[in-house]
Amino acid sequence: MMLSNFTTSPVLTPAVQVAIVDALVEQGWYVGRAAINLDLCHALHRELSHMAEHDALEEAGIGRGQQHHLRKDIRGDAIHWLDRQSEAQRHYLDAMGELQQSLNQALFLGLFEYEAHFAHYPAGAFYQRHLDSFRGRANRVISTVGYLNPQWPSDGGGEMVIYHPDDASKEVARVVPEAGTFACFLSETVPHEVLPTHQPRASIAGWFRRNASLGGVLDPAR
Repeated sequence: MMLSNFTTSPVLTPAVQVAIVDALVEQGWYVGRAAINLDLCHALHRELSHMAEHDALEEAGIGRGQQHHLRKDIRGDAIHWLDRQSEAQRHYLDAMGELQQSLNQALFLGLFEYEAHFAHYPAGAFYQRHLDSFRGRANRVISTVGYLNPQWPSDGGGEMVIYHPDDASKEVARVVPEAGTFACFLSETVPHEVLPTHQPRASIAGWFRRNASLGGVLDPAR
């Protein structure tokens, strides 16, 4: 049986993993074009598009536990948590596991696990400026975004704007959501937002986490 093209090439090359570590140390964020295997991006994009077409996504909210609620005025994407049910998902998650090992070996972060979901933004959707984790209050340490849309047009909108860790008004990067681009940043210190998109936008948002078990409860809601 012939293997899918994405199973025969690395998702993130060793050189890209080194560049990610260096950038996180130097500035707290990394953006790389053509960093992810394109065949894998295309397979994941087809999977997410099928889910969107068949109403298999759930509206995303903000907050965790009892504080979780929908706020369309803050974020407008729909999501599906990666569950390893497809070959493409397994390949992506295995690659993030390799990156987790590299980050732990180089930076001694004690990363415990990785979680991720598909994110589908319909035309007009956005996500206001925010942090993925608040210092000392949660266990998300490093955020990742893998982009899946092939041939994103120059007027497509939907860019992720990254702001300076010490000055949330200072823009340091604007990420076009095109297939193959990979971004990651420190969850507690790097503000970011998704600008309104003018066409359906597809990505995978993920987080490397520390173990936040407390009082015998595994990773309680914060």
